[in-house]
Amino acid sequence: MDEPRNAESHFDLAIIGSGSGNSLVTGDLVDRRVAIVEDGIFGGTCLNVGCIPTKMYVYAADVASTIAQSSRYGIDATLDGVRWSDIRDRIFGRIDPISAGGREYRTNGRNTETFFGHGRFTGPNSIEVSTGERLTADQIVIAAGGHPFIPDEIAQSGVPFHTSDTIMRLEKLPEHLVIVGGGYIAMELVHIFSALGSQVTVVARGEKLLRHLDAEISAAFTAQAVQQWQVRLNAAPAHLEGGPGEIRLTLTDGSQVSGDVLLVATGRIPNTADLGLEAAGVRLHEDGRVRVDEYGRTNVAGIWALGDVSSEHQLKHVANHEARVIAHNLVHPADLQKFDHRFVPSAVFTHPQIASVGLTEEEVRDRGIFHVTATQRYGDTAYGWAMEDTTGIVKLIADPATGHLLGAHIMGYQASNLIQPLIQGMSFGQKVADLARGQYWIHPALMEVVENALLKLDFGAAST
Repeated sequence: MDEPRNAESHFDLAIIGSGSGNSLVTGDLVDRRVAIVEDGIFGGTCLNVGCIPTKMYVYAADVASTIAQSSRYGIDATLDGVRWSDIRDRIFGRIDPISAGGREYRTNGRNTETFFGHGRFTGPNSIEVSTGERLTADQIVIAAGGHPFIPDEIAQSGVPFHTSDTIMRLEKLPEHLVIVGGGYIAMELVHIFSALGSQVTVVARGEKLLRHLDAEISAAFTAQAVQQWQVRLNAAPAHLEGGPGEIRLTLTDGSQVSGDVLLVATGRIPNTADLGLEAAGVRLHEDGRVRVDEYGRTNVAGIWALGDVSSEHQLKHVANHEARVIAHNLVHPADLQKFDHRFVPSAVFTHPQIASVGLTEEEVRDRGIFHVTATQRYGDTAYGWAMEDTTGIVKLIADPATGHLLGAHIMGYQASNLIQPLIQGMSFGQKVADLARGQYWIHPALMEVVENALLKLDFGAAST
């Protein structure tokens, strides 16, 4: 008979977080007792407020953009209207049942129990939930994810604002949305809301948008962004006032912007501040992330961590990879597997799309690596002609000593798909020559832009 839930229960494994941590409950644990502690919506960031709903919105935004720009192809079409509530309800009408189904499955699973509330360590193998329930476990995995970072000047202003956690469930489309932030979350949401009909103003602290990217790509994207949207660079909120439906910001450059909705998209930080990690003795990085080794272990025996709570890569595919590794390591202590973070790709689903893997040219130079670069424009390929593309580019960086790619950066239509053969080539140690000429490239598919970029790499023109 199970112990009553008001008593301290012991488990073989406890997982804090139901995002990628949920996938740790594999068939290898069918005879183990597993607890999941969740303080929020079941399924984590990606499913509920991150990757999946944003990309479903992005698809609708891409359709709207295609209609609005159709005249360049000799097609006269108009975007007659956008039914925001229908788009929203289609998205969350699919997502919410998945979240609810996961909650039900883990709550009533044959070997899982779910504790709904905020979990805090009270020792190296013990957790207390905000409901008053207590549990202990032989092994604990911290997979608590992250949350939006809010600058003090905004948090203390008293002005109402949204984050990426809440903006997608608005009752109506904003007339004028003000977005504070210049990173990937801001750039995906400015595309969504502007394409669907909102006037949008972006306020970014730096001189370029998406500053984490290769400088050439960041500069090229910024140049396009200022033509598409109202963008205030080198500025930040200095003073905020107003209430629901009327927000006014005075910026550090002395200018002012106003709108009916404010979105704060200034990054995300790990959910470690109130986990009681000091009671468990778990060490953190200076930025608040849990410290783990190459196997996912913290400094405390039996405690592991994965995903946004510990990784420098705030990416769902990284969290999933780390979950697969830790799932193996939990049940095979004599055959531990390592994380593989050599070639972690990322994509920004904005307009235009951007994808990247490996080193930027600035990182290569900083490391003093002899290298060559090549840039191929979409518009110099047959499919690019069909698209009337004038801005899409593929930039590759390679090591002439080894013949291997060091980095790949693509900005343009379907960049997140075009980059995959380059990710594969880097991951499996394929040389540029083999990638370029060791396979067929369909003509005249857009993928030829990648082929041509590979062929452009001149290993006799290396530089530092």
